[in-house]
Amino acid sequence: MRSRARFGRSEAEDLAVQALTYLAADESRLTRFLALTGLDPGTIRASAGSPGFLEAVLDHVAGDEALLLGLAQATAVKPETIMAAREILAPSDRNE
Repeated sequence: MRSRARFGRSEAEDLAVQALTYLAADESRLTRFLALTGLDPGTIRASAGSPGFLEAVLDHVAGDEALLLGLAQATAVKPETIMAAREILAPSDRNE
């Protein structure tokens, strides 16, 4: 992954796409994601272009520590970087 100083929205989106790929690579991970989001295999492609979809992918990953750690290992990215990407895509009001 790129250095933290150069980590911006584009890199965060790329990481979210990697997270979606990671979810899709395992039937049980994908099934759980689909069940929790209300999506199905036929609508996921159309939904992927919707505003907020990539944020939802990282929210899903962030909500499950084992999933977060598995993604971090699979992508050779620190869990903190994944959480930073989530914050870039969906800034919280914690900083206000």
